[in-house]
This record gives sequence, structure tokens and C-alpha cells, in this order.
Amino acid sequence: MTEEVTGEETWLSQEAFDRLSQELENLSVQGRADIAEKIDAAREEGDLKENGGYHAAREEQGKIEARIRQLEHLLRHAKVGGASTDLSAASPGTVITAKVASREMRFLLGSREIVGTDSEIDVVSEASPLGAAVNGTKVGESTSYEAPNGKSITVTVEKVEPFS
Repeated sequence: MTEEVTGEETWLSQEAFDRLSQELENLSVQGRADIAEKIDAAREEGDLKENGGYHAAREEQGKIEARIRQLEHLLRHAKVGGASTDLSAASPGTVITAKVASREMRFLLGSREIVGTDSEIDVVSEASPLGAAVNGTKVGESTSYEAPNGKSITVTVEKVEPFS
């Protein structure tokens, strides 16, 4: 039985955890060193007020630091393990086929970080209104959530599959 992911926890496969840990290591060491070199080189060019290279490097540094903080938070709160083997209800790490309002949707319940950038499957966070509504809902059951426009949306879970 797979433990339920709660609060700030995000389910990650071991593969995704390892990939994100490697990205964090690369950004923390090489990414920071590279950007520091760019900033130093731009600083040597003189007047920082009108130095486009300096400002671009500082902006890039901000993006790197933001990604490092995002990865640190994600990995600190990760629930690492295999996808749920209980396919009777929707849970993080499973692929859900559901009728949302009147259209059918198929999506992974979890984090975009699980699939990386190469996957074409839609990903719905378990913290989103739709994700929170379907999480724990059994196959064949209906639930609802409130859309940002205030409208109540009915969701029926039709199928739950393991993510591979």
C-alpha cells in the first residue's frame, strides 16, 4: 500500500528525484560558477548603469537562484517511491481518465517535474482545484470543484492507471 501524499509533499519517482537532484547539483556548482564569471567579465567593461551584458548576467543569475530554491523545496518535500499500485482510486503518480464537465480528460496527477519536458501527457497538480477534487476519488465516483470563475465543475473518475 502506498502512503498518501499530504500537505506540501509531492510524489516523485526515483528517476525524477535523481534527475532533479542532478540538476540541482549542476546549477549549484557549475551554474553559479559560470554566471559569476559572466558577471565579473561584464563588470570589467566599466559603467554598470549602461552595461547590457552585466544586467543580462544578473537577470540570468536571478533565474538560476530561483530554480535552485524551487528544486531545493521540491526535493525537501518529495515523497519518493513507485507509482501507486492501488488503482481503485486516483492518487498522486497515477494517470487518470475522467469526464470533466462534459469532456473526457487524461492526465497525470502530480508534478510536471515527474515527466520532464519530453512528455506529452497533461499534468495536474494534486494541489490544484481539479487535482485536490479527484485525489482519493474511486473509479466510477463523481466529485466536484469550484473553478476560478466560481462555477462548480463535476468530475467523474473513469479509469486509474499506473504512471510509467
